[in-house]
Amino acid sequence: MKLNPAQKQAVAHSGSPVLVLAGAGSGKTGVITKRIVTLISDGTVNPENIYAVTFTNKAAREMQHRVASQMTSMPKGRRHRPVISTFHRLGLTILSAEAEHIGIKKGFSIVDSRDAVAIIGDLLQREFGVRADQAESVRNAISALKNNSGVSSDVPDNIAKVRMAYDRYLRVCNAVDLDDMITLPVQLLSENSDVRNRWRSKIHYLLVDEYQDTNDTQYEMVKLLAGSGSGLMAVGDDDQSIYAWRGARPQNLMRLESDFPDLTLIKLEQNYRSRGRILKLANHLIENNPRPFVKTLWSELGYGDAIRVIQSRNDIKEAEQVISEIMADRFQSGLKYSDFAILYRSNYQSRILELKLMELQVPYLLSGGKSFFDRTEVRDIMCYLKLIANPSDDSALFRIINTPRRGVGASTLEQVNNWAVENRITMSEAIFNTQLTKGFSSRASLGIEKFCSVLEELRAAADHMDPAELISSLVEKIDYWDWLQAQSDNEDVAKKRLNNITELGLWMNRMKESDGERPSLVEIIRRLTLSDMLDRQNQDEEDTDGVSLMTLHAAKGLEFNRVCIVGVEEDILPHVNSQNEASIQEERRLFYVGITRAKVALTLSMAAHRKRFGEIISCTPSRFLEELPPEDLNWTRSSEQPVAEQKKVGKAHLAGIRDILVNKTS
Repeated sequence: MKLNPAQKQAVAHSGSPVLVLAGAGSGKTGVITKRIVTLISDGTVNPENIYAVTFTNKAAREMQHRVASQMTSMPKGRRHRPVISTFHRLGLTILSAEAEHIGIKKGFSIVDSRDAVAIIGDLLQREFGVRADQAESVRNAISALKNNSGVSSDVPDNIAKVRMAYDRYLRVCNAVDLDDMITLPVQLLSENSDVRNRWRSKIHYLLVDEYQDTNDTQYEMVKLLAGSGSGLMAVGDDDQSIYAWRGARPQNLMRLESDFPDLTLIKLEQNYRSRGRILKLANHLIENNPRPFVKTLWSELGYGDAIRVIQSRNDIKEAEQVISEIMADRFQSGLKYSDFAILYRSNYQSRILELKLMELQVPYLLSGGKSFFDRTEVRDIMCYLKLIANPSDDSALFRIINTPRRGVGASTLEQVNNWAVENRITMSEAIFNTQLTKGFSSRASLGIEKFCSVLEELRAAADHMDPAELISSLVEKIDYWDWLQAQSDNEDVAKKRLNNITELGLWMNRMKESDGERPSLVEIIRRLTLSDMLDRQNQDEEDTDGVSLMTLHAAKGLEFNRVCIVGVEEDILPHVNSQNEASIQEERRLFYVGITRAKVALTLSMAAHRKRFGEIISCTPSRFLEELPPEDLNWTRSSEQPVAEQKKVGKAHLAGIRDILVNKTS
């Protein structure tokens, strides 16, 4: 990687904390990885004392791959890997190592967001007399509270009380949720100087990516781990801060200046992705936001063609026009469908686009596909494994105590729960008490007895069996195949679901074999649970040639040869709920992110009328269009296309027909 002067300065900087303001497409990941490799190659830093932290599994994997590829020529003694992980994985590492200092036992489980909602729903009904359908909003309020350092003067008393009951329940079950993996390490690091100093001695260099996306608690974690900050590198872009709704604080970039007075500021403004005209549009747009750190993106890739702005009669015509132009462009340029992306503000906008893409036989990839771990059979087996690994995991017990059915109804569960409460133990512990189960119906008693016997047998064998064998034995012992057949439309569907379970076991085997430390079943389950929560996407989609359909939020960090942003209208972009100035500023940043995804060509599209909630409504062009340089926009009304455009669309349809014929004969 050839570095420009600003990148060289960032890579070579030492002696004080540094904030790298990295504009869109400015090569920030390359700078972070080059700095890591440079520190290691100098021979003065142990790679194990270098920690790099980012937000997604995908970003962490990319960073790991880049670092590894640049270390192959180093002497063997310097090829030890630095620690590159997500924030939550780092928090999990700290919790796993220091569990006893915070009152958690070693075998703790991770409760995902769905199970958290179920737990809170049960608590609301049982302890507060509140309907369970409010559980998700209460869980979101508790999550927001945790992510903002747990300090707020205006927290409603009822939310605070539910949080206390929820946290108490998690501790009884020896479990933590996703938010706890940040809040608990922060609590521990701030209150225990020995633990804090131990981790500071481990982390000599701390590099944090996407700093504008940190929330209050993540900021505190960095501050506590960084110490004086001499080895801290924060990389971010306040112009791309688009996650305020989940707690992100772009002002954390400014907090660095006050918390680390000797902070060095470096700006990366050269863009390696987009043509100059696209960047001019982005610069003009974002200048309308207050910006404590001013950046001006520029490129050496040429100026590029004018930005097309399409005005259609309605949302159906909009979809037809956008897709026809993609087909025509692909036909003329020889590009792949995967070179094109259609971006939108809200998920509901994809429906008409999907219908038209299917109608024209255009392959597409819709972001947010069903996660492998969302499949019912996978969740069932994972809960069995969780309960085998952690006998106190009541949330897992609730899901599988009657799966397959064992005659354990609501009244039986209520008895178990009451007995557990009276004896101050978990429900998982209560069901193993034969004195309790004698009072149940013969079917329930027999079912629970067999259930407990299977768990005890597999728990004893877990350390001596690989995960695939353990899962295979589990499926056989609980007659899960018969259950799948009874729950599936036909045997083929049941077989596919059984194959998913087999794949889970093989995947867990690979995890165990690929890790030199040969992690335990508990550790593998934790990693899979955390990976699922942070990375819910179908990995098989990455190699498929199709037009990408995704929200503007989902597009962050990606790039495409051609980009079309649809629905550039008031009440869509900016969103109808964005009434105050702060929200408008974030919507503007979101539009900025969408624009800067385009490498070569950008199209903006809108409709005069759109169907919403069964009614046809009139639409107004977005205010953001008025903030773009008019000389760079080429406005077109889809109903008034010139002859050349009509021919272009005609060729697109011919290309579509050709593709259909080829597919049918191949």
